Amino acid sequence: MNKNFVEELTWRGMLHDAMPGTEEHLIEEMRSAYVGIDPTADSLHIGHLVGVMMLRHFQLCGHKPYALVGGATGMIGDPSGKSAERNLLDEETLRHNQEALKAQLSKFLEFKGDAANTAVLVNNYDWMKDFSFLAFIRDVGKHITVNYMMAKDSVKKRLSSDAAEGMSFTEFTYQMVQGYDFLHLFRTHQCTLQMGGSDQWGNITTGTELIRRIGNGKGYALTCPLITKADGTKFGKTEGGNVWLDPQRTSPYKFYQYWLNTSDADAERYIKIFTFLSKEEIDDLVKKHTDAPHQRELQKVLAREVTTMVHSEEDYNNAVKASEVLFGKSTAEDLKGLNEATFLDVFEGVPQAEVSRAEIEEGLDMIAALAAKTNFLNSNGEARRALKENSVSVNKEKVKEDYVITTSDLLNNKYVILNKGKKNTFIIRVV
Repeated sequence: MNKNFVEELTWRGMLHDAMPGTEEHLIEEMRSAYVGIDPTADSLHIGHLVGVMMLRHFQLCGHKPYALVGGATGMIGDPSGKSAERNLLDEETLRHNQEALKAQLSKFLEFKGDAANTAVLVNNYDWMKDFSFLAFIRDVGKHITVNYMMAKDSVKKRLSSDAAEGMSFTEFTYQMVQGYDFLHLFRTHQCTLQMGGSDQWGNITTGTELIRRIGNGKGYALTCPLITKADGTKFGKTEGGNVWLDPQRTSPYKFYQYWLNTSDADAERYIKIFTFLSKEEIDDLVKKHTDAPHQRELQKVLAREVTTMVHSEEDYNNAVKASEVLFGKSTAEDLKGLNEATFLDVFEGVPQAEVSRAEIEEGLDMIAALAAKTNFLNSNGEARRALKENSVSVNKEKVKEDYVITTSDLLNNKYVILNKGKKNTFIIRVV
């Protein structure tokens, strides 16, 4: 065996709970474990990353990882941590989502090759779709009592008097279906361990119970903590919603910015969880960061490692360049290098004014560009003063009052960036 998996998760702060005997079980020989992934979208978001990282560490420690796409369970919805039922998907959507998720998982897990521990993708819809209701309640349902199911936290919370809505029978049976997945993988793939977030403990132990009662075997459970932020806001969420791995949904620039803007307390935890840097490398970074926190070394390395892993080195380099455009000493050449999507990301929320193409073709004088045509500055007088003080830039290059904006200044053939001093940025959009 390569490394001790439980020890690896422990120092990284990725172990919440494990069934007694799990560590010894994994030390004996190569084992198989799975993590369930919900296919409600055709992309993973960074909330899924912890489970994926666990599978990757499992594979790096010499074991065989299974990624289970919950096609069947995705059709009914998991009550854990939810206050309402979710939408149900049709089979075509589920299949599309499954293929998209596999492509993303391939960046983390080794699916190809002859090694005994290559990763496998399975979909529980494949073994649940022909299972009749009668057969299920006869062969599986009779082994688990309602008392046992009611004792689970995920069920208790939804049945409490505080819950806004009750719990449907469909959701109540969710833990049985997930438990059956574990039994099925135990029988067909010798899968002896299920991993997930700490909110999944109840569902996972239902599986170990079925393995004991029906499979006459022993299954193990291991969970990681639910990732939180030090300030109490939700991890992986921005004002715009989830932070996705798909670059069409969350651009590499915004993805990079999310990690770069992590607080010091969070960065120290996240760098252990979301990168493969060694303990020595991380200890060294933490020390550097403690000595000079203003340099944000931890955040920079975290953002570099995760962006490169999820996207590519090229995307990371572009994101860094784009960040410097807004905050650093960039030139007009750097600005011209940004494609339109990144340009719009970088300058999202920056005030804009529209100017007709004809006016730019004729040449727009600086006073009009700063005041009358855009209201960037309040008056022609203020515009003149700013120009005299040499504090005005067009596309990051300082200009005087006699400068004229023409089509040669256009970025992506439609934008001009004005700056007054370092802090005030404004965009002219040509229409």
